[in-house]
Amino acid sequence: MRLGIVAEHRGETRVAATPITVEKIRRLGYDVVVERGAGAASSFPDSAYAAAGAALVDTAEAWAADVVLKVAAPTDDEIALLRPGAVLAALLSPAHSPELLERLAARGVTALALDAVPRISRAQSMDVLSSMTNIAGYRAVIEAAHEFGRFFTGQVTAAGKVPPAKVLVAGAGVAGLAAIGAASSLGAVVRATDPRPEVADQVASIGGHYLAVDAAVEQSTDGYAKATSEAYDRRAAEIYSEQARDVDIIITTAQIPGRTAPRLITAADVASMKPGSVIVDMAAAQGGNVEGSVADERIVTDNGVIILGYSDLARRLPTQASQLYGTNLVNLLALLTPDRDGQLTVDDDDVVQRAVTVTRDGTVTWPPPAVSVSATPAPKPAPEAAAAASTPPEKRPMSRTARGGLIALGMAALFAICAFAPPPLPEHFLVLTLSVVVGFYVIGNVTHALHTPLMSVTNAISGIIIVGAMMQLTVPSVAVQILAAVAVLVASINVFGGFAVTRRMLSMFVKGPQR
Repeated sequence: MRLGIVAEHRGETRVAATPITVEKIRRLGYDVVVERGAGAASSFPDSAYAAAGAALVDTAEAWAADVVLKVAAPTDDEIALLRPGAVLAALLSPAHSPELLERLAARGVTALALDAVPRISRAQSMDVLSSMTNIAGYRAVIEAAHEFGRFFTGQVTAAGKVPPAKVLVAGAGVAGLAAIGAASSLGAVVRATDPRPEVADQVASIGGHYLAVDAAVEQSTDGYAKATSEAYDRRAAEIYSEQARDVDIIITTAQIPGRTAPRLITAADVASMKPGSVIVDMAAAQGGNVEGSVADERIVTDNGVIILGYSDLARRLPTQASQLYGTNLVNLLALLTPDRDGQLTVDDDDVVQRAVTVTRDGTVTWPPPAVSVSATPAPKPAPEAAAAASTPPEKRPMSRTARGGLIALGMAALFAICAFAPPPLPEHFLVLTLSVVVGFYVIGNVTHALHTPLMSVTNAISGIIIVGAMMQLTVPSVAVQILAAVAVLVASINVFGGFAVTRRMLSMFVKGPQR
């Protein structure tokens, strides 16, 4: 089948495939054609696509392909260029664009909505929405830093002390976590809210502080946040009001698929913020989390607060966004082309393929059957059950008589060896016995987490065995030579294996590629 990459318009800077992903698509068996100039806005020249094996064609020929890859939803004029029976993959926003789906179905197009990939583990590599919101969250911090008039990180200079910026991130989904990580890495004090308490550990792991709302919420069953209760909204509003008076930057990311974005920050909250503060409303295009935000506009309030409602944050990093978008598409195409023969097939029995297919055979197939997936940790067992499960089988304690008998037997054996064995065996055996006792108490007091690095280093003591065994290799006795050779081999494994384990553990804490 022929697969076409078309150029974007109306301010869209991304492209559906890069030269790198074109090579991967061709390995799936497709003949790839690229509209001339399709990658110009993303810094991918036509020559790079040609070098990757794609044919450069005009607009009509690219749209006439069997499979068309695109970023933004097509216009009416572009839909007219699609041939009946073609497959179109793009960001279609099916929950908000029923008219678009009707037009695509009337044209006889099989439409794949890339922003409808279910949030299940198997589909993570195809999740375009997560990739783009990750970039948008990062870019939101960059935009806020550009507007903010001070450092993010605190500094102590000869001219005085500079306090760190305080950032509040509302919503700890993909975009929120990206914003938290970016702001934290710039040195800001970052706080975050989210109706899903299970994200608290994720927030803490990237340098943020989770602000818990003490109210019951409906648990997520599809990987997205749910509408919250009145009790939650009331307590959350109090927290937002408290934080608005204290923080310098607010980034809101709260969105509910298929619904208007919830209002989080009121006009009174904005009015209470310090002059020069910045708000980035990432949900402005869906109605806005902030009262007074306008989609795709920069607003300055009467008290000097800057409100950014940009909806093109991912488009402001077009090269990186195109690469991630293209990689997601390649992974989806690999699923749709199981035989790697360039023949795209849609399997309705596959939950991922069914979810993204929004029109087929002249019919609108949206919405798909619900996919149940929960980000909530499995409930902990009751304390009694947990104790019973973790308790090992009961061992019968050794009686005092048996313990005393074993100690007496060991002492008798030690004295017998020392009394009757030829020298220097008694001295060596005594040293061995004392080493076992000392080693037992030393290692026994080391925490289990340190056993591996400790033993990987102490195994180097086996080098002493290697030296002693090598000295015995020249002894005329064949039995001694064999035993010495075995000792050298086993001790060498200990030495090299110990240092190999140590090196591997240390490499886990080194950034950059390892050799």
